[in-house]
Amino acid sequence: MIVASTSMNRSTVLVVEDDTAIRRGLVDALTYAGYGVLDCDDGRTALAVALESSIDLVLLDVMLPRLDGFGVLRELRRTRPTLPIIMVTARGAEEDRVRGLADGADDYVIKPFSARELLARVEAVLRRSPQRAGDVAILRAGDRTMDLQRREISRPGAVCRQLTLREVEILRYLAANRGRAIDRSELLRHVWGLNPRGIQTRTVDMHIARLRDKLCDTADVPVDHVIQTVRGKGYMLAETVEVDP
Repeated sequence: MIVASTSMNRSTVLVVEDDTAIRRGLVDALTYAGYGVLDCDDGRTALAVALESSIDLVLLDVMLPRLDGFGVLRELRRTRPTLPIIMVTARGAEEDRVRGLADGADDYVIKPFSARELLARVEAVLRRSPQRAGDVAILRAGDRTMDLQRREISRPGAVCRQLTLREVEILRYLAANRGRAIDRSELLRHVWGLNPRGIQTRTVDMHIARLRDKLCDTADVPVDHVIQTVRGKGYMLAETVEVDP
């Protein structure tokens, strides 16, 4: 089932939830707040809607018929890598939260939650989207240009590579704090919006590794050409990277 609600808001949210009462509550809260809303109750339909419709964010339940939320998340990250996704789940176990973040979710909300918390998280993720102005717009490293608003890496004679929302936020945070090493807990707190206390995860390292693969995709470009590892301290933007507001 898929239902559309109309609105005058700047953003449209896709709600994917198989519980009718919860889905209706999410749709009502978002509509009341002024968002356009599409909603569906299974993973396969969610993929079709996300690929065919103009949406700005997905609220994605984990436990879904036909295809679970993790499967939807993985496929959307492959086909629409820059689409913001918030996981909505009753699963509060650390391994489920870490799995969702590692697979590319931008945030998560654990049931039960208040409408106020949900709307705050939606607004926070959309605030980091390319439609919103950021303090840093362009990074340049050698012949590579990283356009954080377009979410793409370009260089002469090569196909542009897409950046995910999380990768953009990592680059933006490192650029805003250039000259010092940023440890993993600080990145979890300010880029992922998580309290790092008690969380043991390689999420930050995996995201940095994937980002480096995109930035240093030829043999003649060292992996620390843009993001350097400072042993025992964390990561920092290389001094040679140019930053444009």
